[in-house]
Amino acid sequence: MQLRFTRYACLGALAALSVPALTACGGSGSASASGGGSTVVGVDYPRSDTDFWNSYIKYTPQFAKELKLDLKTTNSQNDVAKLTADVQTFISQGVKGVAMAPQDTAAIAPTLAQLEAKKIPVVSVDTRPDTGNVYMVVRADNRAYGEKACQFLGTKLGGKGKVVMLQGDLASVNGRDRTEAFNDCMKKNYPDIKVFGEATNWDGAVAAQKLQTDLTAHPDIKGVYMQSSFALSGTLQVLKQKGLLVDPKDDKHVFVVSNDGIPEELKDIAAGKIDATVSQPADLYAKYALSYLKAAIDGKTFKPGRTDHDSTIIQVREGLLEDQLSAPLVTADGGTYGGVPSLKSEDKSLWGNNLS
Repeated sequence: MQLRFTRYACLGALAALSVPALTACGGSGSASASGGGSTVVGVDYPRSDTDFWNSYIKYTPQFAKELKLDLKTTNSQNDVAKLTADVQTFISQGVKGVAMAPQDTAAIAPTLAQLEAKKIPVVSVDTRPDTGNVYMVVRADNRAYGEKACQFLGTKLGGKGKVVMLQGDLASVNGRDRTEAFNDCMKKNYPDIKVFGEATNWDGAVAAQKLQTDLTAHPDIKGVYMQSSFALSGTLQVLKQKGLLVDPKDDKHVFVVSNDGIPEELKDIAAGKIDATVSQPADLYAKYALSYLKAAIDGKTFKPGRTDHDSTIIQVREGLLEDQLSAPLVTADGGTYGGVPSLKSEDKSLWGNNLS
């Protein structure tokens, strides 16, 4: 399948579906000047109020330097109107490509259309636009996040009890994927577990308030699924206030699963404060967002299949590919839960254990 940037069309058809990422066929007429970092690209950071995104922000210039890309950056602060304005800034600066992580995946379509009309390729990081085209989506399988959290909690609770799911934002494809997958998995595999779904708009204060309300109304709640580490601090504070922040072997313990894999989560797992997370690869998001931008500028195209970096490129819809990076379940014991293997929290392969 050829990507829509015909200006960067591949010179020959790819022989097989299994294509090592970033080694697909190269094109002629490249806009890239590889020496001296003269190719300018724009990266919009979606926010800087979480440890996960701050880690992504730290990794981005490191990989830009490795790839010899000149970097222009903005921060849209979870505001699609600001993201639109930031894109106008990038266009005026003459960028050759843009990486973004739109948190409102529906409202970004007009901006994507404008960039496509100007032949400026886009890589979407962490989120996938509901409509509109991008050169590549770089994210992990967010449905797998919800399924892994479900299998862990379902196993720990023995298939019975009550859990709270602190949702992100259903305006985001990530929030929808994680929510739907968690609910579907629970209904199929653990029908005797009741799930209280709470919309939070990725706001930690809102998450803490809703968890507090649920625990007051249902003191027998035994599990919490946080759809990202935005809710970590507030969740621990609420559990401590309720006298529930106790050792995992204590009968009062509430099992907590998060998503992100930030250093604080890994430390909390080791300390018995939370029980699991799914490690979302902040380092690889930065690396492959920029790598795919360079590939677009250099005239390369890709097809669905396995990559050379332990991921799979899938076709989401006609003209839209997504590189689904690995995101392992992380636990204290490295056990298998509901058929899902996990890594121990101190595993050195986890980016959260290598962030200096």
